[in-house]
Amino acid sequence: MIPPEVVAAYGWADAELAPLAGGLINATYVVKIGGAPVAVLQRLHKIFAPAVNEDLDAVTRHLAAKGLVTPRLVRTVAGAVSVGPWRALTWIDGVTVHRIPDPRWAEAGGELVGRFHRAVADLHHDYRFTRAGVHDTAAHLARLAQVMAGAGSSRMMTEGADAEAIDLGREILAASAALPALPVGPQRHCHGDLKISNLLFSPEPRGIALVDLDTLALGTMAFELGDAMRSWCNPRGEDAGSVAFELPIFAAAMRGFRAVADAIVTADERRAVVIGLETVCLELAARFAVDVVTDDYFGWDPARFPSRRAHNLVRARGQLALGLAVRAAREDALAIALA
Repeated sequence: MIPPEVVAAYGWADAELAPLAGGLINATYVVKIGGAPVAVLQRLHKIFAPAVNEDLDAVTRHLAAKGLVTPRLVRTVAGAVSVGPWRALTWIDGVTVHRIPDPRWAEAGGELVGRFHRAVADLHHDYRFTRAGVHDTAAHLARLAQVMAGAGSSRMMTEGADAEAIDLGREILAASAALPALPVGPQRHCHGDLKISNLLFSPEPRGIALVDLDTLALGTMAFELGDAMRSWCNPRGEDAGSVAFELPIFAAAMRGFRAVADAIVTADERRAVVIGLETVCLELAARFAVDVVTDDYFGWDPARFPSRRAHNLVRARGQLALGLAVRAAREDALAIALA
């Protein structure tokens, strides 16, 4: 429910506001005036401090100055950047996909991400807000071990999910024990959540803009592109009962990225993308498995699943399977990344 004071602050008394599907964290609405979309209105999740808007504003001003299309903050009538946890962003027309239709889209997406990284290579900005430990894999796995140890509570047992959740958690921890060490890479300005639905395309396809910019921060290519490839190279999606790691999609994405950004990325960073891909699959499996028990973080689809726990159980199992599929194809992926 959008508070009336938020609508009034933006002067949208005559606007049509409707939920916009697809986000896992922030409640998101499209704002239409005269039937045409003009903005996106979001209620930020409690994990984001208000300072995230200052970071978004600084980075998007830099991107716009470099000629890239990017969402920009919409100010209220009084000139404020937000109304409590509510903020608005400019609307950008484009196609959103939740799965890569074919390798052409992966190449276009890689090229767009490459343009972003070329543009921010000379950005100087100290982030006011960052999500602590977002890719602290050891911490996520330790949290999983802790939660699994107490998962046989009466609440879990009444839902009949305890045994399956505990078995899955143990599988994830066992698989994670065999992860190779990540090569050390430089800290770069990163988008931080390059799942394919956070890219806007034209139908040709060509990448138009990156969206969902609350995760901007300093990070490494291991997790920036590793997480992107986790999303892109499994066209069945993380909610499917089965997964696949598609090497042709990986090759196309790396080709598009390297065509633009190869001059600023080292061979060690490209190697780290492959190791990071495997790592982030298992890391996310652990996070989903934790939420099976805690039931308090990820959004879920009530049209397809009876509960958040049920949805996250499917997600966790899928990410574990994907991580193992990447592991089986690791040498082939490394050959592509280092060619």
